[in-house]
Amino acid sequence: MEDRKIRTIDLPKIEDARGNLSYLENQKQIPFDIQRVYWIYDVPGGEFRGGHAYYQLEEVIIALSGSLDVVLHDGREEHRFTLNRSYYGVYVPKLVWRHLENFSTNAVTLVVASEAYNEDDYIRDFHDFIEYANQ
Repeated sequence: MEDRKIRTIDLPKIEDARGNLSYLENQKQIPFDIQRVYWIYDVPGGEFRGGHAYYQLEEVIIALSGSLDVVLHDGREEHRFTLNRSYYGVYVPKLVWRHLENFSTNAVTLVVASEAYNEDDYIRDFHDFIEYANQ
């Protein structure tokens, strides 16, 4: 996949009377090879997660249970997505500021990432990010 723009990604949904099943695969639904998977849960009411960008890392964010808002900034404008179904996610390319907010009670958020954890890949100051993104 060559499209490296912020967008929603529809995941396969196999419906069955016994319960539904969705999945994701490298280079099919996910536009990169997955190097890390993590999940966010038990977020207290009113809290947010994220508040950073990456120089290289790409992510897909999926609400496995409950709901949350994904707020992204590409250096020029803000994009907001409400995730509340486990069969779609948001693709976040590199050099996009992100934070997650408005978690519902018992929300579980899955994040698949293109890189292993690397503190040096983070941009943690929004003003630094805007300056870098608009070079």
